[in-house]
Amino acid sequence: MDQRLLDILCCPTTRQPLRLLNPEELAVLAREIDAGHVTTAVGRAVTDAPGGALITTNGRTIYRIEDDIPVLLADEAIAAAGISGLAR
Repeated sequence: MDQRLLDILCCPTTRQPLRLLNPEELAVLAREIDAGHVTTAVGRAVTDAPGGALITTNGRTIYRIEDDIPVLLADEAIAAAGISGLAR
């Protein structure tokens, strides 16, 4: 993702800055999704691991990146609290 775009993106709910998940964090997220442990903010199960994701700098909220486009919708947010290795 272009750094200039990343510099201006923020969480739509809290306005926290966002950073890309590193490969290890992305692998943890993918494992949890595959295990059926990940839901969106509205309780919908996440069934497909994203190719990339953004996380708020406080480490609480994750947003998927689909086809190189960040999905910055509050209803599509994933709480990092239930994902061991991601929550702070």
